[in-house]
Amino acid sequence: MSVSTRPLLLGAGTALAAVVALSGCTQKAASEDDALRVTATDSACEVSAKDFPAGHVTLNVENKGSKVTEVYLLFPDDRIVAERENIGPGTKASLVAEVKAGDYQIACKPGMKGDGIRQKVEATGKGKAPARSAEADAAVASFRSYVLAQAEQTLPRAQAFADAVKAGDVEKAKELYAPSRIGWERTEPVAESFGDIDPKVDVREDGLEEGQDPAKDWTGWHRLEKALWDEGKIGDREKELADQLMKDLEDWVQRVGTAEITPTSMANGAKELLDEVATGKVTGEEERYSHTDLVDFKANLEGAAKSYELLKPVAGKNDPELVKTLDERFAALTELLDEYRTDKGEEPDSYTYVSYDKVGKADRKELSDGVNALAEPLSKLSAAVAK
Repeated sequence: MSVSTRPLLLGAGTALAAVVALSGCTQKAASEDDALRVTATDSACEVSAKDFPAGHVTLNVENKGSKVTEVYLLFPDDRIVAERENIGPGTKASLVAEVKAGDYQIACKPGMKGDGIRQKVEATGKGKAPARSAEADAAVASFRSYVLAQAEQTLPRAQAFADAVKAGDVEKAKELYAPSRIGWERTEPVAESFGDIDPKVDVREDGLEEGQDPAKDWTGWHRLEKALWDEGKIGDREKELADQLMKDLEDWVQRVGTAEITPTSMANGAKELLDEVATGKVTGEEERYSHTDLVDFKANLEGAAKSYELLKPVAGKNDPELVKTLDERFAALTELLDEYRTDKGEEPDSYTYVSYDKVGKADRKELSDGVNALAEPLSKLSAAVAK
């Protein structure tokens, strides 16, 4: 393994915040007749029924367009109940969610940009809300507490980073950049459920919407990352952005307690975090200037593991073989990632990892294979907890 020894700080612990109830899993509906079919094209978002019984709902999504698309289930105020990203042209996905009675919108986003093509739908009260076991209720309660703790713990780390930026201290800001993101990365699906926060704090330049000006509209961590590593300087604009970052993160902390959390959203959020690793961290795209990708990787993995561990008492009763496989795959990927640690001490709150630009092509493929090996069985967790 050809790697650098440049340290990257990472707090220990495991976490996940996932309110999305529709995520990157591919599952069979219990009955094709009961499933809600969503057909996405480049110009339409067709839904097979405009109302359906509340409870455990299966959506069978097919992308018949020429562009990669996303499908969202939204509250009327645009909070995200559930989402499924990266649905390629000509592909299908079946998604399981726990949905309360009420009005919603389903949005398809061809090209994964904009507000999407929307359809109004209603979850009716005809179907009883799914009965939860004591174990499932305990998992949700523990997870909610964890999400709140992660958000609150992010603020002082982010403030230290912002203070270094405002002081014009490039090297100190570089040192504090990755640690400031750990809580966010562990709980990203919950943060993304508030659709207006993620684009402010965690968007990359190529993720800006059409017509947005990077000089004026690009804010958040990655804009500061570029200034620190690519430009090597801090100007008045960056100091303003540091204050804006803190304002947006404080907004996130205030709202995170209102997130909708269910056993299926926790399970699907775990899979979504693995998808984040596969599409952004293993590729090196997320932290393209700082190369702190393995810090994010670790935080995403910890998040997925936290959700899984809380749901294991439920899933173990319904699908013990799945639990056995997930135990093995989580352990294997954790062990593989730990090969890239540069500190071998026992300090629980700080890990150091190699700079990702020093990780070779073969090693990146090995990491990718490990992620995929875990993602496949993890995609079945929501079905296991919904039984």
